Parts: sequence; structure tokens; C-alpha cells
Amino acid sequence: MRRILVAILISVLTLLAAQNYRLYLQDGGYHTVREHKVEGDRVRYYSVERGEWEEIPMSLVDLKKTDQELAARTESFTEERKLMAEEAAAEREIRRIVASIPEEPGMYKLDPAGKPVALKNADSALVTDKKRQALKMLSPLPIVAGKSTLEISGDSASLIYSERRPEFYLRLSKAQQFSLVQLTPKKGARIVEVIQVIPVSKERFEERKELEIFRQQLDEGLFKIWPQADLAAGEYAWIEFTEGEVNPIIWDFKIQ
Repeated sequence: MRRILVAILISVLTLLAAQNYRLYLQDGGYHTVREHKVEGDRVRYYSVERGEWEEIPMSLVDLKKTDQELAARTESFTEERKLMAEEAAAEREIRRIVASIPEEPGMYKLDPAGKPVALKNADSALVTDKKRQALKMLSPLPIVAGKSTLEISGDSASLIYSERRPEFYLRLSKAQQFSLVQLTPKKGARIVEVIQVIPVSKERFEERKELEIFRQQLDEGLFKIWPQADLAAGEYAWIEFTEGEVNPIIWDFKIQ
């Protein structure tokens, strides 16, 4: 609401300022006026500086330059009003969307009618690399790192989009990190990330194909999120996670 009031105030001030313009003279000078009109061989004008009507011989006035600047100012003012109207419409749409998103935490996408639809969480499982596990058992020293993969079952997501930069709305349940990742195909599954565990120190490293995203905070805990670049055909997922903990919430989708 505050931004709308500011936009209205700016619009009014701009309108008032636009009413003043320069009446150019042949000698290079000018008078700042509110209005002017040609009457025979005289030009009458309302002086902003003195607040009264005055007149001057038309031979001293550069009417061509004055009219050109007035036309340019009118065009510029019309464009500014158009942009402000578009911004106000965008603000109203954002407020509508914010009001329509449910309070329940989750990922949402607007349907063709502009109504939010909740995405279902994808089931995931942590799968241990059996070959790497066997090497660890054979090695007399703890030098072989453990390796697991966080996977989603199924070859493809049920949600399919043709948009190259689909927009989503995420309502967080608490202060969490979130990211867009490209999934790696695997027979009967898709890999979200690879987890490496270092022997002795037990340090955990998570490797995932994160993509650059735009994020716009619309409200407390509510974000509009979308990819910075067009997505190629393939499998993707939004993940909400806590760094260092393998417990992400996952919403998968496919770009066709």
C-alpha cells in the first residue's frame, strides 16, 4: 500500500511539474511559464516566476523550439504515466498472489486461471555405493571415503512443463535454504545429489548440480523463485534443505 501511495504522489508531482515549461526566446533565453498563446503579433504567457500574465512581441519568441520541447515533454510524460500504471497493476497482482497462497508451507505454481496449486513432495532414499562399501571393508586403514546418493524413484517426474523458465512460489516453514537442481538420470531413478563421507573426520560433502535462480521475497517466508536461464529438456527439482543434513524436501518436475 505504501508503494502505491508513493507512486500516486510522484504522479501528482510529475503532473504539476509538467505544467511548467520554457517559452524560448530568439536570443537564447527563456521564460518559465504555465501557459502561452499567440494573439496577433504578441505572445501572452503566464509567468511562473511572477505569478501573472505578461506579453511579449512574437518576433522575440522562438515558437518552433518551444513547441518541439512541449511535444517531447508530452510524449515523455505519457510514457511515464503508462509505466506507473503498469507498475501499479503489477503491485496489485503481487498482492493478489500473496493473498491467494495458502499459509501451509510448501511449493506452489499458478494454474492457467492464476490460482496456486500445491506440488507434491517427491519420495527420496539414500542409496549406498556397494562397491565403495566393499573397498572400505577390505582396506586395513580408513582411507576409502564412503559414498551414497540421494535418489528419487522413477525415470521421470509426473509434473511436466513446456515453459523454459517456470515460476514457482515457496512458503517456508522456517528459515531454510532452497535451491534448483538438475537431476542425473539413473535406471529406475534420478539422482538429486552425491554424498561423500571422509574417513576418520566423518566430514560430509554434498555434490549437486545447482542452477542459478532469481528469488523475490513477497512476504515473510514467501518467495517467488524461477531459473535465471532457460531450462533444457530434462529432469529438475526444487529442494529445501539444511546444510550438512541429508533431509531435503524435494519437489521434482520435468521440462519437455
